[in-house]
Amino acid sequence: MEKNSVTLTIKFLLLQYLFVLSVAQNFDFFYFVQQWPGSYCDTKQSCCYPTTGKPAADFGIHGLWPNYNDGTYPSNCDPNNLYDQSKISDLISRMQQDWPTLACPSNSGTTFWSHEWDKHGTCSESNLDQHGYFKATLNLKSKFDLLQILQNGGINPDGGSYSLSSIKTTISNAIGYTPWIECNSDADGNNQLYQIYLCVDKSGSNLIKCPIFPNGQCASTIRFPSF
Repeated sequence: MEKNSVTLTIKFLLLQYLFVLSVAQNFDFFYFVQQWPGSYCDTKQSCCYPTTGKPAADFGIHGLWPNYNDGTYPSNCDPNNLYDQSKISDLISRMQQDWPTLACPSNSGTTFWSHEWDKHGTCSESNLDQHGYFKATLNLKSKFDLLQILQNGGINPDGGSYSLSSIKTTISNAIGYTPWIECNSDADGNNQLYQIYLCVDKSGSNLIKCPIFPNGQCASTIRFPSF
C-alpha cells in the first residue's frame, strides 16, 4: 500500500508539472502594454510616485502578457518559480526608469515587478526565463518610443484632445501595425489616453499584427493629459 501511495503521488506531481509546462508553452503571442503616467494619476484614485522620485514624462511599461488567439490568456503558470530580484540585479536601474510603479503607497517597484513576473512572466518560461523576460520587455520599450512617435505626428501630452483615429494612424504609420488604445476617465469623467497595446511574437522580440484586440472602447476624441 505504501509503495503504491508513493507511486501515485509521483504520478500526480508529474502530471501537475506537465500541465504547467504545457500552459507555459502554448500561448500564441504577447501584448506589450505601456501606460501614460498622466492618465494613471489624473483620476479620482490619484497615484503615488515611487520612492526613487517622480518618473519621467514618458510612457512607462505595464507589462508583457502572454495571450491566446481566442482572447483568453494564461496566468500564474508556475507558483514554484516566484520573482527573484537577484536574477535581474543588472536591470534594476533600467526598470526604475522605464517600468516605474505609480501605485500607493509609494514603493520601490518590487511589488509591481513581482506581480508581473508571477502572473504573466511565468507563463512565458519556456521561451524566456526571468532575466530574459524583463530584458526583452525593456528592449521593446527602447525600440519603440511611443511618445516620440506621437509627438512627431503633432500629438502632444498638453491636455488637449485628439481623435482616436489620428492616434492609431500615427502609431501604425511609424511601426507598421495597428495598436489597440485603452482609455480611462480623469477626475472630471473625461475620456483620456491611458494605455497602448502592441502585439509581439513569442520570442518577445518582434512586433506582429494583433490576432485579436482586448474588449473595451474609447470615445472618438480623447484627451492626452500632461504629467
